[in-house]
Amino acid sequence: MALVKKKFKVFIPEPEWEESHKILEPIAEVKVGKPGEVFTEDRLIREIEDVDALIITSQHHVTKKVIEAANRLKVIVKYGSKPGIDNVDYEAASDKGVIVCYTPGANSDSVAEHTTALILALLKKLCVTSSRLTQGKWREKSLLGHELLQKTVGIIGLGTIGGKVAKKIGGFGARLLAYDPYASEKYAKQSGARLVDLETLLKESDVVTVHATLTEETVHLIGEKELKLAKESAFFVNTARGKIIDEKALTKALKEGWIAGAALDVFEEEPPKPDNPLLDMDNVLVTPHFASCTYEAYQREAYMAAEAVLRVLQGKKPKSVVHAQ
Repeated sequence: MALVKKKFKVFIPEPEWEESHKILEPIAEVKVGKPGEVFTEDRLIREIEDVDALIITSQHHVTKKVIEAANRLKVIVKYGSKPGIDNVDYEAASDKGVIVCYTPGANSDSVAEHTTALILALLKKLCVTSSRLTQGKWREKSLLGHELLQKTVGIIGLGTIGGKVAKKIGGFGARLLAYDPYASEKYAKQSGARLVDLETLLKESDVVTVHATLTEETVHLIGEKELKLAKESAFFVNTARGKIIDEKALTKALKEGWIAGAALDVFEEEPPKPDNPLLDMDNVLVTPHFASCTYEAYQREAYMAAEAVLRVLQGKKPKSVVHAQ
């Protein structure tokens, strides 16, 4: 019996849950990258020249050059949150008629939980105290931590993830402020947060946590000027995108004591270079862009992404379109 040639091709550089590919296999040839593979612009161009659909993570950059070289590309889907300008060139996608989708809500609980864990770890100085104990030191008074109870937590970006962070943090008895030009008073109230301007949030918060999308407007939203507004006792947390906080300014703020500490899941350059000073500070907690990486989130993201691709290849309108021709 002759094999039936599949009509479409799908490329997934970094697959999250390969079981989900079964949704696509009846109509498409699914090619996946190998674990740990790095896809430069030129490498990505070679891989998707004759591909109909591309599923990416936050680690991939679909530039204008990549999109222009993709002769058959119909859809780009990003696992997880809305792709930022560092992921997809929207103008190039528009010019080529390529639909861009994402999987909203699929990893929001994972990121919100990770953010909560980072905030608590900072306040309780868990990493430093653990390290000191392995060095034979016991109950150093200089490492006293802080309660989250009655602290003010400022949330920059009150979208799906920011809203979930608000509800989780609110359970600890914290006071919540939020800065988001696009959030309504009603939604903020439902989340338990009070909308304020950025300056007020920075001046009043004990913890500032970033959950904004990376856009032209949010690149270096937090720089020297903003960091100088914060309390010397404040902590900054970023599980959104590295470029939202100016790393040079943040490094200076931490070294000179403008703020007390930071927890970073994301960096301006990923992975960060080994000599990045933020990797070698006692008052900085770092994780490898891993906030969304749980078994549950991977499953949800993968199936939602596969369904979106399937709908486009079948000529149907997908859900959660960020951009369409």
